[in-house]
Amino acid sequence: QVQLVESGGGLVQTGDSLTISCGAEGRTSGNFNMAWFRQVAGKQREFIASISWSDLSTHYSDSLKGRFTIAKDNAKNTVYLEMKSLKPEDTAVYYCAARFGADYYIEQTYRYPWWGQGTQVTVSS
Repeated sequence: QVQLVESGGGLVQTGDSLTISCGAEGRTSGNFNMAWFRQVAGKQREFIASISWSDLSTHYSDSLKGRFTIAKDNAKNTVYLEMKSLKPEDTAVYYCAARFGADYYIEQTYRYPWWGQGTQVTVSS
């Protein structure tokens, strides 16, 4: 069983940077992978990036690669999402998710059994 808790969301202005965090509790060893998604009200949840817990392998959405960076701190059982040059269209609820598997590059939401509660990021124009 895995519990995920996001933090660090808030209100920022266009062009600002923001880093949000997700702490994981429970079993995180082995082929453990984490990912970030976001969801705008009324739209489907969108994949942002994923990372392998055992090494530095990362995978990004083609549309968001470059402004968003996923990173992890194994000692703190925490994954981060650094967001730069934020735009109003980045306004969404940001979720972290976790799964076990050798394939760390999974983008489909249904492949992730564990989810955090989400953290709101609002970018004002």
